[in-house]
Amino acid sequence: MLSVEDNEYLTGTGPGTPMGTFMRRFWMPFMLSDEIAEPDCPPVRVRLLGEDLLAFRDSKGRIGLVDEYCPHRRVSLFFGRNEACGIRCVYHGWKFDVDGNCVDTPSEPSDSKFKDKVKLKSYPVREKAGIVWAYMGPQALMGGLPELEWMEVPEDHRYQSRWYQECNYAQAVEGEIDSAHVSFLHSKLDNDAVNKAALTGAFFAEDTAPKWKVTESDFGMTLGARRVVDGGRYYWRMNQWLYPFYTMIAPVPGESRTVRMWVPADDHHCNIVCITYRNDRPVSEQELHNWRTGAAAHAAVLPGTLTPAANMGNDYNIDRDLQRTASFTGIKGIRAQDAAMTESAGAIVDRSLEHLGTSDTAIIKMRRLLIDAAKKLENGEEPAPAQNGSLYRVRSHSVVIDGQDDFDDRPDILAAMQVI
Repeated sequence: MLSVEDNEYLTGTGPGTPMGTFMRRFWMPFMLSDEIAEPDCPPVRVRLLGEDLLAFRDSKGRIGLVDEYCPHRRVSLFFGRNEACGIRCVYHGWKFDVDGNCVDTPSEPSDSKFKDKVKLKSYPVREKAGIVWAYMGPQALMGGLPELEWMEVPEDHRYQSRWYQECNYAQAVEGEIDSAHVSFLHSKLDNDAVNKAALTGAFFAEDTAPKWKVTESDFGMTLGARRVVDGGRYYWRMNQWLYPFYTMIAPVPGESRTVRMWVPADDHHCNIVCITYRNDRPVSEQELHNWRTGAAAHAAVLPGTLTPAANMGNDYNIDRDLQRTASFTGIKGIRAQDAAMTESAGAIVDRSLEHLGTSDTAIIKMRRLLIDAAKKLENGEEPAPAQNGSLYRVRSHSVVIDGQDDFDDRPDILAAMQVI
């Protein structure tokens, strides 16, 4: 469990909070390029680390991320006109460029220099591999983007999506790195998948209490979960958690890889950016169909929103007949199953009431690493991965071995988790 004080420290990410200050040292992936695909297209509201912001692409294709509210009378610039390299407030016509500079105040006298005294808050933005990133920390400490493997594959080798979850980022990440729940939450009553390593395969039914081996590193930690399968062989799943909110879940051998970014919108909502990719070939139409419909890896959303179609309001479309006859949960889709658990605990779970077991080893470690890193920053020690994007050149991995070695004693397994 965590104390009430530590829980508040872990989950508070707004301006001025220790964890929020820590998060702001990193580039924040906050939306898909496709959401503002064309110059002068409609602006998009962005909620990020407790701040209300606005993203827009100007006439030259540059992206701005600025305060949503006009500094004149604090009305929303979402209703503004995106035109001629700036966002123009429709209330009095004040106009701002992508850097937040006020370039026109037509409601003021023509000889007024007032616009030179007005500045709209803005953050540096970069666009890479179909994702838009923002840096919200001190300019002098701005490092490079994380060098994640999916950022290097051809465009037709990856698929990206975004959705919101109604809970704090920390408990969303905890649900993601918890390998023990796979044997239950994602299972079928018969677990008859052809591939035994699939989430509904025999391996997760044979051993429902994996043994953990967690190793720390500069990027975060590797979460090794070992199951005894096939009469004594070891099935290792090595997931990765990377500062401050990235997860890489081990793929079924031969299938696509997935990276999720659990970006705090505010303390009660999580903005999830999900990338699924292949190194070996373009993604297939069947794979795209599965991801778009929420059958695997991604969450299908209600049209025109970032709200999952299966959500708290409709009890995640739980089917009690399906629960009795085929599915452990009666909820269709891995994303919906996970969200049902993490959101049902409330927006911020009271961790002082928990009773944690050995299956929670990775969760305990993640909490401690984040809290310790934020406290180190309070004492003047900057987070190394925020400055060194090469630390993110890792991948998750799963493998069945005949021996009884720990994964980190096997050079072949360690090599498989490195991106060259």
